Amino acid sequence: MIDRYASLLSAHILAKSDEMTREPVGVLQHPFLVPSSPDSPYYSGHLWDWDSWWASVVLAQVEAETGQPGRYAQYEEGSILNFLDHTTDDGFVPIQLNPEGSLRHGDFGSEEEYARHQNTHKPVLVQHATLLARRRGDAQWLRPHLRKLEAFLTGYLTRHYHEETGLVYWQTDFAIGVDNDPSVYYRPVKSTAAIYLNSLMYRELLAYGQLLEQLGETQESLRWRRRAQDLADAINRHCWDERDGTFYSADLGLRAVDPADWLHSGAPRAWSSLLLRIDNWSSFLPMWAGFASTEQAQRMVERIRDPRTFAANYGIRSLSRLEKMYDLRASNNPSNWLGPIWGISNYLVFRGLLKYGFTDDARDLAEKTVRLFGHDLETNGCLHEFYHPDSGEPIMTRNFQNWNFLVLQMIAFLNNRPMVTEF
Repeated sequence: MIDRYASLLSAHILAKSDEMTREPVGVLQHPFLVPSSPDSPYYSGHLWDWDSWWASVVLAQVEAETGQPGRYAQYEEGSILNFLDHTTDDGFVPIQLNPEGSLRHGDFGSEEEYARHQNTHKPVLVQHATLLARRRGDAQWLRPHLRKLEAFLTGYLTRHYHEETGLVYWQTDFAIGVDNDPSVYYRPVKSTAAIYLNSLMYRELLAYGQLLEQLGETQESLRWRRRAQDLADAINRHCWDERDGTFYSADLGLRAVDPADWLHSGAPRAWSSLLLRIDNWSSFLPMWAGFASTEQAQRMVERIRDPRTFAANYGIRSLSRLEKMYDLRASNNPSNWLGPIWGISNYLVFRGLLKYGFTDDARDLAEKTVRLFGHDLETNGCLHEFYHPDSGEPIMTRNFQNWNFLVLQMIAFLNNRPMVTEF
């Protein structure tokens, strides 16, 4: 069955990969990538931040398997250039671009105020650029854009930076990618240093270091790599829970210490954050990011294997089923991450397992993903956005492509063929 599904999926992805490409239109002046086929009810005409990055990772595997390097170069590079065209001097980058403009939420007055109080492009822009530079063997096309890329990173390390902990936080729960993650969703603004966000940021800083090294900027490269290590140290200090053996997001929503307040003056708080002990799949991202220790990874793998919480017939539940928020309903805006299986969470946990040498666990997760998508494709003729973890039945959004197509990387791994990975 695995071989049949793998063959079916590979043929489908190679045939459909062009459907994620779009030509310039409206404010999108360069070719770009979208998450879904033209006949999908959502996502078929808009450029999204981390979605376009994952589409590039998929297309790298497609190019490798078809022997057509550079086949999608204009769409991948164009996706980055479209975002850079709309980057402000202080590094604010839209989360989504559409032919008419950008997706926004809330009214904060001026553009400067909006940037100070709303989320920006997820920290994957530099990773996307570095991925392409590595694949093309040339980073020179990015040299004219270094100022904007650095402004983007600096913006995160100022507007999204928590001085007491050294962690970065979401401004709001708007367009965070993992839409209704309970550690962020409906919580006070600027109060969550999400392990998801901080893991992405760690890799983003490393990516900029590598990009600078590729461009011969050795000293600057070291400076940004040190910033990445500083962030990893902060994550380990504030987000690792030795009791539970996992990483959690950190709650930053604490009142400031008031020296004049006699009520607390005898023993003011000495902690800068609290753990948000919510069992979410993103707690495993430090393995993908690579800053978890070997001992930490071993403890997290025990949680990944536990059928009471995350382990399911078709992969990793996006939220532990022991959490009171666990819910498998069909939902769009927000998309539902309260337990359903997502292709991207399966893939990222798979990559983390491989990085730390848990090859058998990675193989098991890859096979579960192939069975999930293979059955959907064979039964319904397409893939969906998210799935029931026990039955494998699709829950929402026909013809979702994007990171679901990362199963092509998993198939390459299962067949002992070269697997193209993200930065």
